[in-house]
Amino acid sequence: MAVLANTFTTGQAVGNREELSDVVSRITPEDTPIYSLIEKGKCVSIHPEWETDELAAPGENIREEGEDYTFGAITPPARLGNYTQIMRKDWIISATQEVVSEAGNVQKRKYQKLKKGVEIRKDVEYALVDTNASVAGATREFGSLNTWITSNVSRGAGGSNGGFNSGTGLTVAPTNGTQRALTKAILDSVMQQGYQSGANYRHVSASPYVKSVFVTFMSDANVAPFRYAVSKGGERNTIIATADYYEGPFGTVMIHPNRVQAGSAGLARNAFFLDPDMLSFLWLRKIQEDKDVAKTGDADKGVIIGEGTLKVHNEKGLGVAADLFGLTAAS
Repeated sequence: MAVLANTFTTGQAVGNREELSDVVSRITPEDTPIYSLIEKGKCVSIHPEWETDELAAPGENIREEGEDYTFGAITPPARLGNYTQIMRKDWIISATQEVVSEAGNVQKRKYQKLKKGVEIRKDVEYALVDTNASVAGATREFGSLNTWITSNVSRGAGGSNGGFNSGTGLTVAPTNGTQRALTKAILDSVMQQGYQSGANYRHVSASPYVKSVFVTFMSDANVAPFRYAVSKGGERNTIIATADYYEGPFGTVMIHPNRVQAGSAGLARNAFFLDPDMLSFLWLRKIQEDKDVAKTGDADKGVIIGEGTLKVHNEKGLGVAADLFGLTAAS
């Protein structure tokens, strides 16, 4: 039906009030699976170091009655280290904006301080799962997980390990191999290598897509199928199409989908096998607000800053399934 002549509508009005909700919806997730799992510690230098040792391989130990002693050489422990990395977030808000009434107050100091602190935690997680070797100097960088692990690995064709270089005191980034899909055989291979090295894996961190591939292992002929009782009396039933734990021949691990690893193909191609006791994050300067930022104008300046590094207690307690299709079936 047509609008009657001279009907006054909102399009002609000049005094209608705006409506803007005071609730600001922030969808970006805050979870940091690996960083949250591992112990937090403290360091007092920009290059904390530690030592690792291991038992000799078992072998025959048969001696003649009455024989004289001979003494073997002692193998010194390996000396390792990582450099601290400075991470910073900042903002500047005019003094006027700080005091005016604003919907949600997201452009105020208090909110920005909280937001930037969460962002640095996410950046720590990113640095852990990235493939960056350690860097010394003024712009330091700690070696990520993938640059340490050399013992318990499964890589695509042509891929090679990085590892800690005792000559330079730095880690080396691995080289990529041919990408392939995660399979139960790859999962079992890394877990077996870890078991034989003495690792006690409890967690696997992988991209959400890799987690979805893991769930399909339920249809593998060698995997026990799920069995659920069906409710009677017309109650609703649920299709179960997920799994969080894998109990294999060499232990049980929980598979964590890591949203940070879905950030790029480079991050998504690795699934990390973790024993949290073999990792810690050492803070030289915990994440905090720098109170000494100079005021130079009619604005409020803010800086959140932290400095820390990854400590890999012993890389033989960790593992990686690398070169996986981590975003889609072909990437």
